Amino acid sequence: MIKILNKGEYALDDVLNRERFSLDISQVVSDIIFGVKMGGDPTLIDYCRKLDKAEVASLELTEEEIDAAVAEVPEDVMETLQEAADRIANYHKAQVKEGYTVEEDGIKLRQKVMPLKKVGIYIPGGTAAYPSTVLMNAIPAKIAGVEEIIMVTPPTAKGNIPLVTLAAAKIAGVDRVFRIGGAQAIAALAYGTKTVPKVDKIVGPGNAYVAEAKKQVFGHVGIDLIAGPSEVIVIADKDSDARIVAADLLCQSEHDRMATAVLITNDKDVAEKTAEELEVQLAALPRQEIAREALEANGKIIIVDTIDEAIDLANELAPEHLELFLDDAEEYADKVENAGAVFVGKNCPEALGDYFAGPNHTLPTSGTAMFASPLAVDDFMKSMSLTYYDSSALEKAKDKVALLAREEGLEGHALSILGRFE
Repeated sequence: MIKILNKGEYALDDVLNRERFSLDISQVVSDIIFGVKMGGDPTLIDYCRKLDKAEVASLELTEEEIDAAVAEVPEDVMETLQEAADRIANYHKAQVKEGYTVEEDGIKLRQKVMPLKKVGIYIPGGTAAYPSTVLMNAIPAKIAGVEEIIMVTPPTAKGNIPLVTLAAAKIAGVDRVFRIGGAQAIAALAYGTKTVPKVDKIVGPGNAYVAEAKKQVFGHVGIDLIAGPSEVIVIADKDSDARIVAADLLCQSEHDRMATAVLITNDKDVAEKTAEELEVQLAALPRQEIAREALEANGKIIIVDTIDEAIDLANELAPEHLELFLDDAEEYADKVENAGAVFVGKNCPEALGDYFAGPNHTLPTSGTAMFASPLAVDDFMKSMSLTYYDSSALEKAKDKVALLAREEGLEGHALSILGRFE
């Protein structure tokens, strides 16, 4: 049964499960990365056998294999994936930015914005297929102008990739697909092998081993973020339908055993009815074992005095997902300062954002929404500055530059500019 807590019965740090890893996996991941660096493709194939229990003859899927798989996907699924892709693309196209130029007498300062050349996207596998994650990660990269998008994802025991995952890759414009999962996939993308190209940046969610691997290769390549357990906070008022609130909490809880779902409400009746509904709906949920363990370990219902107090608590927690399940949700939306994604109103469940609405579902977790943002086109671009001074402009600046250089004790800096006028 989910815990129901009143004000003062909980510590802020205990509301959301912020434990990134359930065990110390750092050394295990370090060994895997080293093994891939030294052993290359044969080591990757061996890890497929050992860790994914999969026999694979080749790491990369051919274009013919992908096309054959896509041909088996039902037409209605393809059409829906395409519509979701279009919505995601329309939202992200607005994020594209250009460079700029600032000019004054004899001075030209420019910012040049460029796409990354090669990006790797990690798509989880195992107990479920995640075509939505393919769309969310590949489409912004495509819009940014990335030249080559490399997708890695764990194979099934038969060495296959789910058909719908390949369909999403085709729609999103993924260039190459590899049957590799886990920390070994991150290592392959970061350092390259004979078959797997080295990329400039790695994006996409994964389990604790994937997150730890991204952490360890950061600096050698770029990464988007280090994801912790997925989480949702639902803020509900006294007029909320407990049946729907419970369903939205279960939507998050069925992800995995470390997921966190929290209801914050100003109504005791809604709190108690939601707890009852959770038990009813759990019984019919295919992934009830996972959802129940997540709810019992991490789920909470918190009763507060006012909705404003609920918003303040949410801002302190900075959740990955925040549902404003309120009649007057738009009045409260602008009061939210810290959340990865906000779902405004009773007609906007988190699942809508997961699959179809358009904003990205790769979001900051573990409180990082205090300072981090959802995956965006910017994540697949870089900028550099270009500075031009003519001789007159440099002469006007030389003494001031030299003054600051000498204040820092760097005489060579001062002489490098003054020497031009001797």
